[in-house]
Amino acid sequence: MKAILVPKPGGPEALVYGDAPDPVPGPGEVRVRVRATAVNRADLLQAEGKYPPPPGASPILGLEAAGEVEGTGAKVFFLLPGGGYAEKAVVPRGMLMLVPSRLSLAEAAAIPEAWFTAYLNLFFEGALKPGELLLVHAAASGVGTAAIQLAKRAGCSVVATARSEKKCDALSALGADLVVDTSRQEFLSRIEAKFGKESVDLVLDSVGGPLFSPNIRSLRRGGRIVLIASMAGPGAEIDLRAVLSKRLRIIGSTLRSRPVEEKVALTEAFVRDVLPAFEDGSLAPVIDCAYPLRNAAEAHRRMAANENVGKIVLLVD
Repeated sequence: MKAILVPKPGGPEALVYGDAPDPVPGPGEVRVRVRATAVNRADLLQAEGKYPPPPGASPILGLEAAGEVEGTGAKVFFLLPGGGYAEKAVVPRGMLMLVPSRLSLAEAAAIPEAWFTAYLNLFFEGALKPGELLLVHAAASGVGTAAIQLAKRAGCSVVATARSEKKCDALSALGADLVVDTSRQEFLSRIEAKFGKESVDLVLDSVGGPLFSPNIRSLRRGGRIVLIASMAGPGAEIDLRAVLSKRLRIIGSTLRSRPVEEKVALTEAFVRDVLPAFEDGSLAPVIDCAYPLRNAAEAHRRMAANENVGKIVLLVD
């Protein structure tokens, strides 16, 4: 089969379109003819040698895909620990989801990683409840655009941050109640002016670093921060007295390394709670652009430059 290979770690230039062995299904797995996959920042880190796949996972990039099950032709989409940037992938049967009738395979491929991450961390890790105020950083990402939609559907208010006027306009169109361009202004005073001091219930943070201290100050008593990435680096300044006095919870969360059993249970919950909204059109993946799989390097360059709003999709011939 054809796949994107990374013979030597590096940036987008390290990606090579070449031949790889067909994956062989193990017990409880099926093989899928991949028609589309999508780019995640974890793919860029893996290509650079900074985010190795979990033990036993495919070394091929790609954490989500959509296609047809070999032997039945059923149109499915699914989360992966690796292997999406290829013509074929093997998947535990319990992680397959049927593609909603109103979505294309390309649209379906843009859902699993971003929407599972948002759903898991808002409602399971972050315990978001109706009427609460959510703060989402880097909200023009796939996870961010999913989180805004899920939170608004749950009856919450949303503050979203991004770093360009174009991205902020897109987030307003998704329904965010307050959007802050952090390339021009800091977010804490804007939140306080609109919602009051210490008004945030939950922060979904993929940035960390210099945002962490104002995150702490923005939270009300009993507030939560779910940290899902650290794009600003490994360090952050934390006022531990505020954490103690406001009884805050700081939760670290990753999805890729979770056991298959957890991912199957998450898939079942997502199918029950979220998938019907894709069927009726009340939720929709936000797609920035699409490239042929062989042009994955161009897709990685676009993501590395932070140009995308929503997901970048790769189409497999």
